[in-house]
Amino acid sequence: MPTSAPARPVHVLAAPGDRHDRILSPAALDFLARLAEAFGDRREQLLKERRRQAIRLASGSPLDFPLTSAAVRADPTWRVAAPAPGLEDRRVEITGPPDRRTAVDALNSGARVWMADFADATAPTWDNVIGGQLTLLDAIERRIDFTTPEGKEYRLGEHPATIMVRPRGWHLLEEHLEFDGRPVPAPVVDLGLYFFHCAQRQIDAGHGPYFCLPKLENRYEARLWNDVFVLAQDLLGIPRGTVRATVPIETITAAFEMEEILYELREHSAGLDAGRRDYLFSLIKTFGHRTDFLLPERAQVTTTVPFMRAYTDLLVRTCHKRGAHAIGGMAAHVPGKDPEADAAALAEVRLDKEREAEDGFDGSGVAHPGLVSVCREVFDGVLGERPHQLDRTREDGHVTAADLLSVRRIGGPPTEQGVRSNITVALRYFDAWLRGQGAVALYGLMEDAATAEIARAQIWQWLRHRVIDREDVLRILGEELAAFGARHPWAALDEVRELFERNALAPELPLFFTPDAYTRHLVRIPQVRS
Repeated sequence: MPTSAPARPVHVLAAPGDRHDRILSPAALDFLARLAEAFGDRREQLLKERRRQAIRLASGSPLDFPLTSAAVRADPTWRVAAPAPGLEDRRVEITGPPDRRTAVDALNSGARVWMADFADATAPTWDNVIGGQLTLLDAIERRIDFTTPEGKEYRLGEHPATIMVRPRGWHLLEEHLEFDGRPVPAPVVDLGLYFFHCAQRQIDAGHGPYFCLPKLENRYEARLWNDVFVLAQDLLGIPRGTVRATVPIETITAAFEMEEILYELREHSAGLDAGRRDYLFSLIKTFGHRTDFLLPERAQVTTTVPFMRAYTDLLVRTCHKRGAHAIGGMAAHVPGKDPEADAAALAEVRLDKEREAEDGFDGSGVAHPGLVSVCREVFDGVLGERPHQLDRTREDGHVTAADLLSVRRIGGPPTEQGVRSNITVALRYFDAWLRGQGAVALYGLMEDAATAEIARAQIWQWLRHRVIDREDVLRILGEELAAFGARHPWAALDEVRELFERNALAPELPLFFTPDAYTRHLVRIPQVRS
């Protein structure tokens, strides 16, 4: 991999913003150029392989544990790196966008780890992308305190959570930055800017640069990330193995390569976590054309259904076999003003966390500070003073390919209310996302892009298999748009409807709603380049 200065620079195409020059310094842009030059072509090849794999699976090729990497799974000797400072105990992790208010709340929440999410919880406007980098830098330098116009004070406490950054996925581009005449890959931007400005600062503070890597589909994508870490560390003179990365298993193909993903990242691995909502979305994307993968309403697809149990059991067993942390799924409840509704929701959250702790997970995630104490109490009860339960190797069962794919007959056809719920959630999330908001409280849940993906994908799948009528969907769509517009007259209803129709009603299901919507609606490049 090249380490010399790139022959071509990164150009900033966006208009300058407040303090943007602090992040987009010449040296930082040079660092991005080196990463883009080293890995841009490999990224494109891996995305082509994703498309080829999708075609193979759609054509009836079986999905199974790869024969070519059987030796990795059979080798009992290898382990991932030991937990890094600040990641030994991960019993509660909180996720949210990297805006200043969310950052202070998350860092002070009592969670052990805060995942600053540039992927699903951030609408990737240019101000959000660079503003998020400024938030992280200010948090590390303890300059993040602020007071709102209403007089509310936000102050960083003495023992903040460990920061973990979730960059955008390999399928996304950052069109406000250009290298060699093309947009810079979005994950290179998110990771590269944070790494350049904050890696050494984090090391000096006793932690390190830690990441969560979204949307991986196979071991080759994990290998690409590992090579990015190696080059980034070499360029800045940071010892190899300082980086740590957690991989959410949120695609069905990655579920068949859990051990291989850990192996590729082993000197930089911080374990795996259960990305449950994206996992269901991936099932629909991959097998949506098959009637035996027809999913019921998402509320019925809980972690207790057989194929989800197989997925989480395999994740815990795989991680502990290799000395890696296994982190459970994210609880999305948002406490409200109805005590009875809150009590019922918190009881469900507690039950879910109890199940995860008893199954051997080392920690779990929440989306709101109000859930931290519930999650912590549950894992305190199982872990006590221990930082994890890696000693539970879960040799009590064997998960097969058939177990992971046993989706048939887990629920009935959708009700009209279920169809309406998916349409409403998708519409309201799309409206917020177009206005630059990536994490949205809807009907008592903190929703992000993964929610919108599964909501619109389920509508598409139900239409594909004719378990709902297109006329009914269009009727409900019109009713919900009218109701939403009446309550929110400023909403961009035409854009929202167009976004829904392109991504839920088209003959073929778009792989993600975000790339096209980003280019159409969020890119703002002046006529004159800066």
